Amino acid sequence: MAAETTGRASHADMALIPSGTFRMGDDGPDGFPADGEGPVRLVHVDAFMIDRAAVTNAEFEHFIAATGHETDAEQYGWSYVFHAALHPAAARSVMNAGVPTTPWWLAVRNVTWRSPDGPGSDILGREDHPVVHVSWRDASAYAAWAGKRLPTEAEWEKASRGGLEGKRFPWGDELQPDEMHRCNIWQGEFPMRNTGEDGFLATAPARSFQPNGYGLWNTSGNAWEWTSDRWSASWHVADRAETRRNPRGPRDGTARVIKGGSYLCHVSYCNRYRNAARSFNDEDTTTGHMGFRCASDI
Repeated sequence: MAAETTGRASHADMALIPSGTFRMGDDGPDGFPADGEGPVRLVHVDAFMIDRAAVTNAEFEHFIAATGHETDAEQYGWSYVFHAALHPAAARSVMNAGVPTTPWWLAVRNVTWRSPDGPGSDILGREDHPVVHVSWRDASAYAAWAGKRLPTEAEWEKASRGGLEGKRFPWGDELQPDEMHRCNIWQGEFPMRNTGEDGFLATAPARSFQPNGYGLWNTSGNAWEWTSDRWSASWHVADRAETRRNPRGPRDGTARVIKGGSYLCHVSYCNRYRNAARSFNDEDTTTGHMGFRCASDI
């Protein structure tokens, strides 16, 4: 069902990101060149507003109640669940359709945002956690209903940096300053043992840890976040106006950029909880570690 907009976006819980130029990207040794993190380049972004936190289960539930929107996971009848998060009652729902290169992801029937760990699970007690098992198309529908939009990759990265220039994380270069956990990522040996030293084994509430300099929570770890940009590992390399001033990504492609990493990221495998890190998924893909936040023009 098509989502009807609520009208003008409410800026009540959004941060103002000022107009200006910032250093986007990373050429450092812990980056992933194949992902197109570099080159570091000066990018201008006009002022905009962005949600201080990811859209939560409670907020998404309100959208569903108002519109009757049916998510891609609901239409397809399945989604991807991390093996250690699978609800015991969902064991019989596991499909023989996993990803050979990432066997820790299980394709599970009847997984939705309401039952994020498989049949038998629910969001009781997780109302303030980021909604997951939502595709780019679902996120876009929510944003349109809210009178907002998804942020561009450049907007998202500038907001995540919190006004700090060229730092690895929203709070600086050290992962654990003063031995304090600042984000929800994997501790232990991926993918079999997560010690949960940061306090969480899967998603954390959308307003966990400390916000960055712009007042944004959890732009590192917790849940990947969809952006509006189509994916390319090379489109932005050329120094031209469309890549350096309010860039919006390539015009063609079915995959979309995701940013921020998730609770599954670990330095040994997916060190992508850094500001500049990026990855992608197809527009209709849903998993237990992808969510979103919205942006709007001023």
